[in-house]
Amino acid sequence: MSHFHEEEFKLHGRPFDQLNRRLSRRNFLVKTSLGLGSLAMGSLLGLGRGQGLAGAQAGASRPMAPEEAELLSRIPHLVPKAKRIVYLFMAGGPSQFETFDYKPELVRLAGQDLPESVRNGQRLTGMSASQSVLPMVPSIYKFHQYGQNGTWVSELLPHTARIVDELCIVKSLHTEAINHDPAITFFQTGDQLPGRPSIGSWISYGLGSDNDNLPTFIVLVSQNAVKDQPLYARLWGNGFLPTRHQGVQFRSGKDPVLFLNNPEGYDGEDRLEMLNYLKKLNELQDSVYGDPEISNRIAQYEMAFRMQTSVPEVMDMRNEPDEVFELYGADSRTPGTYAANCLLARKLLERDVKFVQLYHQGWDQHGNLPQSIARQCKDTDQATAALVIDLKRRGLLEDTLVVWGGEFGRTVYSQGELTANNYGRDHHPRCFTMWMAGAGVKAGISYGETDEFSYNIIKDPVHVHDFQATLMHLMGIDHEQLTYKFQGRRFRLTDVQGRVIHDILTETL
Repeated sequence: MSHFHEEEFKLHGRPFDQLNRRLSRRNFLVKTSLGLGSLAMGSLLGLGRGQGLAGAQAGASRPMAPEEAELLSRIPHLVPKAKRIVYLFMAGGPSQFETFDYKPELVRLAGQDLPESVRNGQRLTGMSASQSVLPMVPSIYKFHQYGQNGTWVSELLPHTARIVDELCIVKSLHTEAINHDPAITFFQTGDQLPGRPSIGSWISYGLGSDNDNLPTFIVLVSQNAVKDQPLYARLWGNGFLPTRHQGVQFRSGKDPVLFLNNPEGYDGEDRLEMLNYLKKLNELQDSVYGDPEISNRIAQYEMAFRMQTSVPEVMDMRNEPDEVFELYGADSRTPGTYAANCLLARKLLERDVKFVQLYHQGWDQHGNLPQSIARQCKDTDQATAALVIDLKRRGLLEDTLVVWGGEFGRTVYSQGELTANNYGRDHHPRCFTMWMAGAGVKAGISYGETDEFSYNIIKDPVHVHDFQATLMHLMGIDHEQLTYKFQGRRFRLTDVQGRVIHDILTETL
């Protein structure tokens, strides 16, 4: 620190030599042990023999820089099939009966009480547990077969039906949570209780970024959706992982990312100079305290500076031709809609953003389901199919994984009053449907099977942790090896469960 003038650099009135004296024995041992560990890892991986990272020279004998050590820790465990993921989360729980799980036998059973032998004492929500009768109800919407394998798809999803040969439809998902908040939290973080890192954060932590000018993990929330169930920023939070791995929400309007634009009256000409001085101050503080969050802060300041240029560019839709807007639908011209977010997601994926998450609320249909789900499908069907088509024609689908689904399914019985054309369905965690498309998954297949009531799984069950393990597997990550030590325990996304569903993969990775 001798090259700094004591009077020139101070933090809150405290000279840096005072800060330096606060370097404790514990901090000294931690910092030096990490340095020795980095040297050992470098030796094992060939650093110093012309095979190093970031321009390491042959014969060099130096400890790795922190960013090099972090990069080494992200080496994929497997050969990845997917380079990026777009996860279309349908918050609220879409009904499998009105979308993909065709149950014609229910027409004959309509109005009859759900047999106890089917329910078998399984838990109900408080909204229907008091019903004396649980009347079964078929969908009022017709199903037709599409694609080479004759896959059944509801008439509510005509655009998705046309791309069914690209889809791997999994009908045997099951979860442990029966209410929205814990169920969505479970899907996004691997635990029903808040506080764990989200899927996108784990991907960011494990693999890093392929784009230096945009965040690794970006979130888009539909503004034209029914706000029946709330969404929380913790669903894309970093939990106990370093803060640089949290999801960044992009919004419609003049400020796509909050606090990114310069204040009014400030031209920003000296922004870079200010950041350089701020970086020096943070680096000096880091050398004293060894707090990893200081380096995260430096990285986030620098990313924010680069995003002042990159975000306006990626949000600008003026160069998109009319045929693209026609593909995604009329809503795609309105910023913030689900369709516009699907188009924006494609642009982000083109720029190698690793994890893009779209949230579309409004699928929680306890009553008036036929009309409500028709609206949801109308708002999402065309743009969803367009995203898959657009990625494929641009050569991106082969290394991009597309995921569609919600946090649980719906019951075979009607909640509340049942009439000829009006009914509702309660939450059902025992079985529901999702689909994947693109990198590494078999196309044009249905996997798993439910009973004639779509109440229980009778073939090939897939737990939430199995889904998470498979998703990470496709990205080249062994879900059992990607861990983070926190409060004395090593955590992972799949907790202590999860198995890769190899049967839906194109080949063993």
